[in-house]
Amino acid sequence: MERERRSLSVRCNMLARRFAHCNKEVKITLFKAYCQSLYTCSLWVNYTRKAYSGLRVHYNNAFRLLMGLSWRCSASGMFAEAGVDSFGAIMRKRSASMLRRVRASANTILGALTDSFDSPIMEHWIRMHTVK
Repeated sequence: MERERRSLSVRCNMLARRFAHCNKEVKITLFKAYCQSLYTCSLWVNYTRKAYSGLRVHYNNAFRLLMGLSWRCSASGMFAEAGVDSFGAIMRKRSASMLRRVRASANTILGALTDSFDSPIMEHWIRMHTVK
């Protein structure tokens, strides 16, 4: 997660520098293409709340920086207004997509990972999709 946090920071800073004078729609498209990848996030099972929160804060701040918004603006409001998925929404979508693909696989080993509710993958998926 730390590597992804640093990578997100680098990508966002590059976008903010190079495309500062572009319009809002271009910036949103670039953000979606370059900052929402969160490579292998659906496989992150063991992480601390601090690491997760740090990455979420970086994601929010990256969008603020790119769009030229105040550091105090509401994250949920800015994402809703721009039509961009929040960090939590991306994590839930990626986790659900991975689970769907694993369950649809003909591989018996992968099937065994999702057949039991006490497997790490299922515990993670349940944790991601339950209301806290």
